[in-house]
Amino acid sequence: MSVSGYRIQLPLNNKKRDINPAASSAAGFFIGPSGARPAALCGAVGVYSAVIRGRTNTMKLKISLLTLLPLALALPGCDRPPSGSADADNLMVSEAMDASVYAAAVANTDRPEKDLARDERSAPADVLEFFEIRPGMRVLDLFSGSGYYTELLSYVVGPGGSVVAHNNSAYAGYLGDEIEKRYADDRLPNVETLMAENNELKLAADEFDAILMILAYHDVYYANPKDGWPRIDGARMLAELHKALKPGGILGIVDHYAEAGAPRETGGSVHRIDPGIVIADVTGAGFRLEEKSDELRNMNDDYSKTVFDPELRGKTDRFILRFRKPE
Repeated sequence: MSVSGYRIQLPLNNKKRDINPAASSAAGFFIGPSGARPAALCGAVGVYSAVIRGRTNTMKLKISLLTLLPLALALPGCDRPPSGSADADNLMVSEAMDASVYAAAVANTDRPEKDLARDERSAPADVLEFFEIRPGMRVLDLFSGSGYYTELLSYVVGPGGSVVAHNNSAYAGYLGDEIEKRYADDRLPNVETLMAENNELKLAADEFDAILMILAYHDVYYANPKDGWPRIDGARMLAELHKALKPGGILGIVDHYAEAGAPRETGGSVHRIDPGIVIADVTGAGFRLEEKSDELRNMNDDYSKTVFDPELRGKTDRFILRFRKPE
């Protein structure tokens, strides 16, 4: 989308991205004659429409453009961007507002410092948008660990929604008091905690709008009974998740890449898994693979090393898969 004769500068990753460079004098956010600002603003709305409709994961670009929408849509002739019909424009604005929900969750000042340090390598706003988490949803965070994503989910679903943070005794023992601190003093009032051991998870039918497994699916193929981690019956677990999701509900999975064709045992040895195994397992349980995202790719990862290697921890090559339970 270009705005003929004008340049719009948008901050992205601490740099400026130019759209259709051409102009003379600076006039605030826009470079060009001051009388042309309405046209440039309308153009920015068109750019936002193109970005949204492209389902891009560049959250910072979306939020930068989002700041222009209230002003631009109030201008004569901007109520209908050139990208489509009035209905399409309403959808564009609605999706723009959705984008702000994820950014606001990440920017929440109540979040722990430790969580903030993880944000850059986890891109949580993009991940939650990709999984289509919305205000008012009821979401299960399976094997939620210390609750990094649970807290973000809590902010996104808001007071009209709820989050169930699941853990087992192995996770609880490993994390010490991190879980207790996360939920102390009812600081996340729309979050419920659920303790259920491997193969003992029991959920109500059609309870959740979405279920997330973040960096946890590989543990289906990990077993260490002495440390409280008996081998998981993967088929039983997936059947329980399928039952618990509402028709049309989302199952979102993020995990560490293993080599293509690597055996299931890498889930226990290096805590990685071939996404082909995940896709086969999950689609075999009645889910439909809807979309993949490369947002967390790192082509410099060494798949032969454990994800806990000090040089790799938090920097692994990760896949993101969105499955849906058929209507």
